[in-house]
Amino acid sequence: MNRKYNRSRLWPNRWRSWLGASLLALLLAACATSPLGRKQLILLPDSQMDQLGAASYLDMKKTRPVEPDPHENRYVRCVVDALSHELKGKWGKIPWEVTVFKDDTANAFALPGGKIGVHTGLFKVAKNRHQLAAVLGHEIGHVIARHGNERVSTNLAAQTGVQLAAILAGGSAQKKKQLMSLLGVGAQVGVILPFSRRHESEADLIGLDLMARAGFDPREAVKLWENMQKLGGSKPPEFLSTHPANERRIFDLQRAMDGALAQYGRAQAEGKRPRCH
Repeated sequence: MNRKYNRSRLWPNRWRSWLGASLLALLLAACATSPLGRKQLILLPDSQMDQLGAASYLDMKKTRPVEPDPHENRYVRCVVDALSHELKGKWGKIPWEVTVFKDDTANAFALPGGKIGVHTGLFKVAKNRHQLAAVLGHEIGHVIARHGNERVSTNLAAQTGVQLAAILAGGSAQKKKQLMSLLGVGAQVGVILPFSRRHESEADLIGLDLMARAGFDPREAVKLWENMQKLGGSKPPEFLSTHPANERRIFDLQRAMDGALAQYGRAQAEGKRPRCH
């Protein structure tokens, strides 16, 4: 009787150990590196993210008003073409699709698979081709750094970790529920939001380098965020925001400006002067 009892106690411990080891192996196998050398968690294949991006983009084009003005569409297309010409590997080979949406908010986005959207309201703050290139370089930076995949992967890992922690903790269902609730808050504040702010800062630097290599003046990136700052007014505290405060962005861009200006000088010497207007 005693031997059977001990075996029954050993089995849950072995099961918990196996679950923990399996999760650790999955996370280690999913390690990747961003363009700036940062370690990333990437769980999904790029092809799956591309499909999600294409489906979302198609839905947006069906449900949102599109700007028919050919001049504005050519203008954005020109900037995207100049930027994408500087991309390496698979990112330089995919056809980047561009849509201008009739929307007064100052915003733009890029989705996995090379799908770019620009709101007409962005032209209120991106007042020339260089500033527009700063925004679009930033958005393209999110794609080539696989930030969308990393964000999805982080959420999947957080959910799996919370569920696993509840199993490993044992005890009553009520205790498991309390643990999941506690870790859910911790996952939101401690993992998900900081990753998102890091993504924004990383995309700023990738975009700054990209616009400079394409022949756009990187100093205009600072002016863009100064424009955003004037437009923004009140804003949430940086700690609980998915975007860094504008002052922080400007500081980081200025700190990277010497290298960007060197790239810009080389691009100018090579005759790269995009005439987008």
